[in-house]
Amino acid sequence: MCIRDRHGTTTVEAKSGYALDEPGELKTLRVLAKLNGDPLDVVPTYLGAHVLPPEYRGSADAYIEWMASAMMLRIYRRKLALFVDVYCDAGAFTLAQSRRYLEHARRLGFGLKIHAEQFARTGAARLAVELEAASADHLEHAGEEDIRALAQSNTIATLLPGSVFHLGLRTYAPARALIEAGAAVALATDFNPGTSPTYSMQMVLSLACTEMRMSPTEAIVAATINGAHALRLGDRVGSLEPGKQGDVLILHVRDYRELPYYFGANNVHMTIRTPCPKQS
Repeated sequence: MCIRDRHGTTTVEAKSGYALDEPGELKTLRVLAKLNGDPLDVVPTYLGAHVLPPEYRGSADAYIEWMASAMMLRIYRRKLALFVDVYCDAGAFTLAQSRRYLEHARRLGFGLKIHAEQFARTGAARLAVELEAASADHLEHAGEEDIRALAQSNTIATLLPGSVFHLGLRTYAPARALIEAGAAVALATDFNPGTSPTYSMQMVLSLACTEMRMSPTEAIVAATINGAHALRLGDRVGSLEPGKQGDVLILHVRDYRELPYYFGANNVHMTIRTPCPKQS
């Protein structure tokens, strides 16, 4: 048994996407591989299609082609990523470019993820459903057609209220409409230096309940088992069941409904994670 007293996260998806060149992206993914298992299980995602590098300005199609024809193959052969992600939005990559990128990733055998409908409605959520992506992330501007498509699919709607809060925006993802339609909703911090500099899932639970009108039960489910399914790890983590890892939080609360009640606080008393990571 391994006991850690931090913020309670035991499994995390971590993305590349800030280096924007081959050496930097590969180095990021190698670091993630090195960190995996100590102290967290790290699920690596290649987010090469994050923003356009300066040398490709005005040549987004060429950048997509380079990533699809060269970079992804190197990552796949070295087993450095399980998923591939693309930022499909106004001012980022178009729906057609995102499709080419993700279709190539799928042919190689990567799991798929997509930044969808964050600042504009682009059709990315329906693309995620069509390509059977593991998750469509953000969805602040998802419409009724997108919600229906997600509800009829196995794609997880991963909502990231921390980025909306940090950017001072007003439009949160339509959590209630997604849940009532039957979509599987997950929650995540979206921890990154640009739009969501928080690693507190407890703060995310608070925002989910106050700003997106999720119930405490819905928010906890979204942050645990549904988040595990967004990483295709639902058979291993995310709930306490026979045969799964025994990842348990002991919290300074009297009732589960107090978890989202406190915001900006860390109520984790103890994190119990099994099996322990191997020690070098």
